[in-house]
Amino acid sequence: MSLHTLKTQRILDAALAVFCRYGYRKTSMLDIAQAAGMSRAALYLHFKNKEDVFRAGSERAHATVMAQVAAALAEAGPVFTRIETALLAFQQGLMAEISASAHGQELFDANMTLAADITLHARATLAASLAGALEQAEAAGDIALRRVDATAAQVAALLVAAMEGIKHTQGGGEALRQGMALHTRLLGAALLRM
Repeated sequence: MSLHTLKTQRILDAALAVFCRYGYRKTSMLDIAQAAGMSRAALYLHFKNKEDVFRAGSERAHATVMAQVAAALAEAGPVFTRIETALLAFQQGLMAEISASAHGQELFDANMTLAADITLHARATLAASLAGALEQAEAAGDIALRRVDATAAQVAALLVAAMEGIKHTQGGGEALRQGMALHTRLLGAALLRM
């Protein structure tokens, strides 16, 4: 890893902590620079403004969770167990630290204002990955999508929509885990070959 990359990672780690402490609006480039142990001028060599830092952090967080999703779906085992693990990795990886912040909602809103394209691309990639896992399970004879007259893409879209709905109605943590587990069990029961 290059020195520039290491500095960028250190900045993004520091920025996340500062955004969680002060919220997006009250965080300044000076706050981020001080938390990263550098001057404000040095910070500007890496990022042009606070929005740029925030977007880079969102991009890194989404890339990290998408790697976890891919790993979960590549594991051996029942497809709906792997899907549940992948969905939880996606949500918990993106929500854990921000949800614990008193400024969590402000940060989620800032993300949808400043980095909606990153978030929407990650959700689309998640849906495509889930569809791929479902297609493989059907090809292996493990599930029968025709039992519910749906395509893998339709079931994957439903899984992502349910994840979002559970997150918004039940929050994160254990409630999210239980809600997703129940949803995937129900869907699995409808699709598993008898």
